[in-house]
Amino acid sequence: MRARLIAVGEHAPDWVATGYADYAKRLSHWLPLELIEIAPGMRGKHRDVERAMADEGARVLAALPKNAYVVLLDDRGRMHASPQLAQRLEHWRGQGRDLAFLIGGPEGHAEAVRAAAHESWSLGLATLPHMLVRLIVAEQLYRAASMLAHHPYHRA
Repeated sequence: MRARLIAVGEHAPDWVATGYADYAKRLSHWLPLELIEIAPGMRGKHRDVERAMADEGARVLAALPKNAYVVLLDDRGRMHASPQLAQRLEHWRGQGRDLAFLIGGPEGHAEAVRAAAHESWSLGLATLPHMLVRLIVAEQLYRAASMLAHHPYHRA
């Protein structure tokens, strides 16, 4: 099983890219995680935000692995404590399908992307910078995988 983190936005700050790379490397033997950056739609004065979201959505959908189980990162999604996320990861593994985690653009996800998702995951009630979400998702997946492997990373 492999996973893709498909994120709208390009060129993460160095500290985010470094942190993400560290967790992706740690996670690699349990759940290889590939980052796919999607160019954001054009925004600005006299630009249609709905069109920008639709363009992003089309590119996100094109980046999905065939038959992947799609998890939308969304503030309306279900929150998971670390042990619950480990249980979800175990469930996803049991399906034998690749995973795709989706991070939307500034206004969120296009409706077509929402419709393609099998479930939604919320990282909490706080609004987070989307670039930071990449790092948090990688860390949380590493934490969940380490719990399943009885690795001492999670000590709570």
